[in-house]
Amino acid sequence: MKKALTCIAIAASFIAAPISPTFASPADDLAAFQNFFKKRFAETPFEDYNNGVYSIDKASREQWESIEEFPPYEINVDNGEEAYGKAFANGKTYASCFGDDVSKIRAKYPHWDKDTGAVRTLEEEINACRVANGEETLKYKKGKIADLTAYIGYQARGQKINIQIPDDSKAQAAYESGKQFFYAKRGQLNMSCADCHVYYSGSKIRADLLSPALGHLSHFPVYRSKWGGLGTPHRRYAGCNKQVRAKWFKAQGDEYKNLELFHTYMSNGLEYNGPGARK
Repeated sequence: MKKALTCIAIAASFIAAPISPTFASPADDLAAFQNFFKKRFAETPFEDYNNGVYSIDKASREQWESIEEFPPYEINVDNGEEAYGKAFANGKTYASCFGDDVSKIRAKYPHWDKDTGAVRTLEEEINACRVANGEETLKYKKGKIADLTAYIGYQARGQKINIQIPDDSKAQAAYESGKQFFYAKRGQLNMSCADCHVYYSGSKIRADLLSPALGHLSHFPVYRSKWGGLGTPHRRYAGCNKQVRAKWFKAQGDEYKNLELFHTYMSNGLEYNGPGARK
């Protein structure tokens, strides 16, 4: 496994990135990123990329579609709905923070928040709501917070990702930080997110196909068979860092929040279809 991954990393270092490394606007990055995948998987309709690796491999898709007949995350959605409507000790609910239309919540995150000078994520906002109502915070990677985001994500199915990067120096810096994280090599295996999910997307590591990065965050939180449960984007980011034997960062730290901003922005135009089931 190590040898295979190392070979991929070395080979990928000779392939040009699908974005301009300098002086490219977010809009330029977006167009180049999406055009790269449209050319790489020319037979895949753009709107299907929100299905991850199942958008590019027929055999994997058939297995996945059979799983989706009885979704393993269904109980999580139900638990999230119950938790969302349950009153806090002060009598209020999450609706006091997010409003009455649950279907509109998912599409608001992540976003640049001028008041706090940082990227705000859905998981972070859920805990901010809890604190504002006198409740303890939830753990960020799995458990009750993933149930809540599963319910919120399920209600948003069919809406399109439309992340905005404001023309603001600090917002642009956060975006560039996330972009740099995505393309920077790290760890003992000297790999980046892009090595697996851009340059070698569709290639195999043992029996597994590497999924395209386009559409990755449309279906989170995700139920992974490997986990036996749901996980948030930052749980997945940390796992990827561990797999390449790199330092992983704190969930909801700036490193992962900025990465989430860039990563989600690259899928603008695709529909939300979370939660999803993956290997």
